[in-house]
Amino acid sequence: MNPTPENPPPENPPPPAPGPETSAPGAEAPASPVPRLSPSEENYLKVVYALREWAPADVTTGRLATALGVAPASATAMVGKLVSRGFLDHPPYGSVNLTPEGLSAALSVVRRHRLIESFLVEHLGYSWDEVHDEAEVLEHTVSQRFVDRIDALLGHPTADPHGDPIPTSQGDPRRQEAERLDTVTDGEALVVRVSDSSPDILRACADAGAVPGATLDVAPARTVLPEAAVSSIWVRRLDA
Repeated sequence: MNPTPENPPPENPPPPAPGPETSAPGAEAPASPVPRLSPSEENYLKVVYALREWAPADVTTGRLATALGVAPASATAMVGKLVSRGFLDHPPYGSVNLTPEGLSAALSVVRRHRLIESFLVEHLGYSWDEVHDEAEVLEHTVSQRFVDRIDALLGHPTADPHGDPIPTSQGDPRRQEAERLDTVTDGEALVVRVSDSSPDILRACADAGAVPGATLDVAPARTVLPEAAVSSIWVRRLDA
């Protein structure tokens, strides 16, 4: 329709409303979302954290490859990728370290993993030697809301069934002081943690009563338990 005097065209058309391709004058551009980590990337960060959690250690790409069951070249490539994304630091010939962003991401995965393990034991009837592999899968699929609901349901536990501390939602790792049983020679000691790296060792420790919260007479315990179990138990001396 041609314009008429009763319906003249506007001399200065109004600017388009801000939309996906435009922004209001003076407004800042929307922040880019934080890139989501893949399950593989989360696993690398979690393992870097775990290798140092209970004792100081140099974390090399070779150690990461062994811990994750991947080829050394694959570990090197992933470390380089996570360095470029700001989650890891890896100086030439040096140890692999978590950046502050990497530590935050690692603690989030560790928290999910250990809360899931606790839920499986306390509410679904799993034994402590069964939960690790299940949690390895589920930790990458659950939402933060689901994890927080589990935490509340369990009464906000501070440690998982193996004694590993559960980080808080604010990023406190809740580190504990303990030493490996194979470095203690006598006296009484409180079991703080049993490594979950081997289901067979977990079953042997359970059969011997060497579980978190139990008190051991160190010398007899070191005689009865398999050597591999003795090096997988972390204790706090009661007579120190």
